[in-house]
Amino acid sequence: MSNVRRLLRTAALLAALGLLSGCNLVVLDPAGDIAARQGQLILVATALMLLVIVPVIALTFWFAWKYRASNRSAKYTPDWDHSTQLELVIWGVPLLIIIALGAITWISTHLLDPYRPLDRIAAGRPVPAQLEPLDIQVVALDWKWLFLYPKEGVASVNEVAVPVDRPVRFHITASSVMNTFYVPNLAGMIYGMPGMETKLNAVINAPGEYEGFSANYSGAGFSHMRFKFHGMSNADYDRWIAGLRGSKDSLTRAAYLELEKPSEREPVRHYANVDATLYNAILNRCVDSERLCMDQMMALDAAGGLGLEGLNSLAMPRRGDPRLGAYVSADVCTVDQPPLSPMLAGMKSP
Repeated sequence: MSNVRRLLRTAALLAALGLLSGCNLVVLDPAGDIAARQGQLILVATALMLLVIVPVIALTFWFAWKYRASNRSAKYTPDWDHSTQLELVIWGVPLLIIIALGAITWISTHLLDPYRPLDRIAAGRPVPAQLEPLDIQVVALDWKWLFLYPKEGVASVNEVAVPVDRPVRFHITASSVMNTFYVPNLAGMIYGMPGMETKLNAVINAPGEYEGFSANYSGAGFSHMRFKFHGMSNADYDRWIAGLRGSKDSLTRAAYLELEKPSEREPVRHYANVDATLYNAILNRCVDSERLCMDQMMALDAAGGLGLEGLNSLAMPRRGDPRLGAYVSADVCTVDQPPLSPMLAGMKSP
């Protein structure tokens, strides 16, 4: 019987080790400075909280053992109800921990603000004054990722590359529903929302191929909404950009409207030329040139609006095709008054 128990214990231990072998501690050992500082914040916060948790767990076992029913030598004090020293420890230690956690979190929240330009590449390595950040525009589609390089004039689907030790400034939006842009080796997750732009300043410090994905459920193809993030040397990055420029495809507005349609498991795709106005049109939800842009709508509203008659054009079929439907339901443009009740209809105004 003992041999059977030993075998079961060994099998359980091996199974546990097998499960642990699949663990990926990338969040605590990332390749980017921002992610590394975020990982350090997690460790510091955990250590501070363990200052209370570990003694409480240890004392729980100690009290259970010391005051067990069979221990007749334990001191019995049924009239004891207060200890100033114990109260100071119970309330003072957690209070000090909360103050320390609050101070560290407040400072780190400002230092690791994703909108804050980087002041260092890594610990002890400030950003060189002449080094310009690389701008990348990120669009979360259903269910794929589009990356636009505005200065280079190229784009890619489900693949992005950046030079090692160069600050990167991401401009993030979405086409239809909310997603999160997340590369664990680079930085924390940042939400992308339609009609809005969020930003992330980050840097990768080691060459390699890393995984990026959306961490916010967005529909049927969410599970496969992943992309490859490449950290490259400057020479390799230049060759990668040259490879994109060698593509035969161009990302026009019409091509984007096709790409925007929901699809799953999209392969990596490159575009040699990109419409320079595309990202702004995506952000303002007017890639379709017949559609009024959000910034134009806001400018008109700020100027006083066009009145009710100005809505007529929005209620017309898009591009004159009734199958496409209107931008705004015609009901929005209707200002018919509700019928009066029979009693009110028979009354005359004074």
